[in-house]
Amino acid sequence: MATTETQFMLSVGLIEKDVNGDTLWVWCYPSVDSQLREVLLSKCCLTQHGRDFHPFVFGQFCRAWFYISTVEVQEPTALQKVTHFSIVVTAKDFNPEKYAALSRILCRMYVKHGSPVRMMEAYLTVLTKGICQSDENGSFLIKDYDVRKAYLAGSVKDMVSQFGMETIILYTALMLKKRIVVHHPRIEALLEFTRVLPALTWHRKDWSILHPYVHLTDAELEDLKKCPGYVAGFVDPEVSNRSDLFDVFVNLPDSVITVSQSAKEAMAMGKLHKDVGHLIVQSAEDAEKSDSQVIKDISVKTTEIVANLVALADECEDAKITLEGLKQHCFPPATENFLFHLAAAEQLLRI
Repeated sequence: MATTETQFMLSVGLIEKDVNGDTLWVWCYPSVDSQLREVLLSKCCLTQHGRDFHPFVFGQFCRAWFYISTVEVQEPTALQKVTHFSIVVTAKDFNPEKYAALSRILCRMYVKHGSPVRMMEAYLTVLTKGICQSDENGSFLIKDYDVRKAYLAGSVKDMVSQFGMETIILYTALMLKKRIVVHHPRIEALLEFTRVLPALTWHRKDWSILHPYVHLTDAELEDLKKCPGYVAGFVDPEVSNRSDLFDVFVNLPDSVITVSQSAKEAMAMGKLHKDVGHLIVQSAEDAEKSDSQVIKDISVKTTEIVANLVALADECEDAKITLEGLKQHCFPPATENFLFHLAAAEQLLRI
């Protein structure tokens, strides 16, 4: 059992909606600070009056991941005055499938016993032993949920089928650590699409850039702006007017990608981009290939680009690239521009 995996879990909490329509944060173990609690309440569909019911959502705030499972209470149960409740798990790692499975067990326990005590016992068992077993509620083993599976769970092929050659814009933005904002009114569509994007830069295996469910509140935007580059998902259409938040804007329902004026120079496309774009499209359109094979194809090309960049840096003083050094190689303007900005993103640029 990997002890480190159990140490990823930070807290478990409970939000209830009662017969009077009031929604309250009723219990937590060990604790959640007031700011995070406010954010979690806003993400829970029970506080969004008249809006859609969302069985499971996830996101990130202040370097902690949150996973929220919501259940409608069906009569008869031990919960007599509760119509719905949400279990909120916070953790250090990105693994939606793992925490959805754990939450389902905790939800069933709460429905059966009507007390958070059993939930806390199950949570502590997972925390200490990485396992939670119960005949009637199912069993859960942390080791069944490899993080690589979480990274590969989305469909790159679906994304390429929607955006075609324009996928290269997303790839370039991710390579250069730009700010990508994605809008869709349906949270499920947003979660499904945004989680795929970091896989385009597989060599980094960095899902900390993902903020799939953000509201336009001061606290959340302040947190987002601390990240140099990110993928952020919003259900609020108003985000399209917030050009201060993005370099690339993805209107998901309309399949439109827009590059902001301020990012146009760094994002200028040339032959290199065209070649990579063709590779992505050809790989994704190959019916024989799985999503993970497409990601591997993109990753092999990316590794080659980064390796060439490192080789260029090795020729320079302190193994850091300068614009003058790049100019000596007489690359086409768009390629030189891309390599210069990529060197900055990969910390290979002399400042």
